[in-house]
Amino acid sequence: MSKLSRLERRSALTLACVISLRLFGLFLIMPVFSLYAKTMPGATGFMIGLALGVYGLGQVLLQIPLGLLSDRIGRKPAITLGLLLFALGGLIAAMSHTLTGIVIGRAVQGMGAVAGAGIALAADLTVEENRGKVMGIIGVSIGLAFLLALILGPPLEAIDGLPGLFAATSILALISLALLWLIVPTPERAQAPAAAGFGHVLVMLRDSRMMVLNGSVFFLHALLTASFVGLPLLLANTLNLPVNRHWELYLPVMVVAALVMGGSLRHMREIGQSLRIVMVCVVAIGLALLGFALSGNHLIAFGVAATVFFSAFNLLEAALPSLVSRLAPAHLRGAAMGAYSTSQFIGAFVGGTFGGIALGRLGPSGIFICAAAMTLLWLPLVVAGARRIGADIRATAAAEVPAI
Repeated sequence: MSKLSRLERRSALTLACVISLRLFGLFLIMPVFSLYAKTMPGATGFMIGLALGVYGLGQVLLQIPLGLLSDRIGRKPAITLGLLLFALGGLIAAMSHTLTGIVIGRAVQGMGAVAGAGIALAADLTVEENRGKVMGIIGVSIGLAFLLALILGPPLEAIDGLPGLFAATSILALISLALLWLIVPTPERAQAPAAAGFGHVLVMLRDSRMMVLNGSVFFLHALLTASFVGLPLLLANTLNLPVNRHWELYLPVMVVAALVMGGSLRHMREIGQSLRIVMVCVVAIGLALLGFALSGNHLIAFGVAATVFFSAFNLLEAALPSLVSRLAPAHLRGAAMGAYSTSQFIGAFVGGTFGGIALGRLGPSGIFICAAAMTLLWLPLVVAGARRIGADIRATAAAEVPAI
């Protein structure tokens, strides 16, 4: 793999900022939203969960259309449209005094689905042998955005409340827009293949080898979003930790989780080993969710469960897209990533809705018990899929052995 040129390095770093700043704004409300929403008139568990997860529905609706539009009108205009939608959604949510208004704002935010067009622009600006490095830089920036959002969300909410956080998301989108047009070069022509169409994505959603990965990212983000319906309430009401001090728990937890992920990356070079790590992470997430439900008012027990949960989450966030890129047919790799992203955002929507219903009927602890039960559906999918993929790899290797 050749060294990144100066232009490629500048493009990668700036696009990483553009994509991660938007996602930082999207993640920023997650650690505090349930607490704030509970105080709003007419708040129900279902509406709280819907407001948290509805952005995923918006992403599903416009992720592929914006990618296809970027092939016609150019990457930057399509990304600009997405960022303006995101900023508008943040403004709608910031000015809303009801959960219904926030749901509408979050849905509009989700429609600002610029990840596909952004990655396509990154591909346009890099040579083929360096695209792996560029995608790695963007992936790391997204992980960092998630970590910082968990840490900074609670103290920022304490300054200006949830409307202030939503307004901040709009400002971050406008900053991303300025970076896009002032620093990111405009490619003379698209070097990447055309964006995946709906038909190709449907093929990859039904592909037996991809099903385990698409199903895994669906469950992963469903459980993450459902968990954040209950986590803020559990921390504030059961563990008596004020919202402006939630970062004191999240900071050491996320640092340990990042170290675990960094130490485990060298074990994910082989497909078989990566699949075994996925199985271990599913079990770890199930146990961590039970730990949340059973920790009671013991902060240390809760912290251990959170460390296990986010360590497994970070590992899966790194392992799953890597497996998609290695297992998908080369000519359908873009479609495979489209199917993967579609599954991820459907999971976020389902998880938020599921978590809200569980909150209304069973309370915060009930969310985690139900979420842990969902891993009993996830684990057999991973085990069966790993066996199928392993058999395919062995069959391919045997077919490539020359006859003597």
